[in-house]
Amino acid sequence: MTAVLLALASAALFGAMTVAVRLGLLRTPDARLGAAATALVAFGVALAATPFGSGETNVRDLAVFGLAGLLAPGISQLLFTLAVRDAGAARASVVVGAAPLVTVALGLVVLDEPFELALLAGAALIVAGGTALVWERLRPESFRAVGMVWAIGCTLLFASRDTFVRWFSGETPVPSTTGAAATLLGGSLVLGVLALRAPWRRALPFVPAGICFGLSYVCLFEAYYRGRVTVVSPLVATESLWGVGLSALLIGRSERVGSRLVVGAVLIVAGGALIGVAR
Repeated sequence: MTAVLLALASAALFGAMTVAVRLGLLRTPDARLGAAATALVAFGVALAATPFGSGETNVRDLAVFGLAGLLAPGISQLLFTLAVRDAGAARASVVVGAAPLVTVALGLVVLDEPFELALLAGAALIVAGGTALVWERLRPESFRAVGMVWAIGCTLLFASRDTFVRWFSGETPVPSTTGAAATLLGGSLVLGVLALRAPWRRALPFVPAGICFGLSYVCLFEAYYRGRVTVVSPLVATESLWGVGLSALLIGRSERVGSRLVVGAVLIVAGGALIGVAR
């Protein structure tokens, strides 16, 4: 039950982070700076949470977490920020919500987790949700199709991270909060290099996104330390609903949240939930 609550908390915080990134980009339209600032603040949040973890510090394992962070949240956070910039917060959230499909596939192949027929039904719902998203007609004027490509790339990296964290959590004595901090440090380093020449004095609008991201990451790691990837990942995917709902509430008409977008989000989350129930 604790893993379920942590996964849901991570989803809500990630949805809030998505909207906060969009609001930050409206004030400072620099994706590299936004991604780097968000990751750096998130690292600070995770670092502050490390005293609450229990376990042993292992330098080698921390280095492994840091190297994993170069891809996610390193490159993945840049792709996600680009997706939010080009496709909007709501649509980026919905696409990333399909991560359970990739995560479960990796879980079956890499972690040797059991197969259930309900996985096919869940996959069908996720594909149907993606189809509804592709064929939607109501889109923001600033919408660019390349944003969906960024979101798909981000989804693949997110799913790889989830599978790695779940596997490595059973192999390392490093506590979840320390692992989260090390991963965010790796991501911050690669993003900091990419944004080295960015105008850092304009990074303040991304602080709320970083706080939400850091808390979301701590909850995510703790959930994966306590539960199976095929249970946690579908619950985390409810961030699509949070992203769509908060986008409509806080950003307003510029996101142009229409019925097909809502249907797509519901179908994708339902598919992820079905996958989770089957596990």
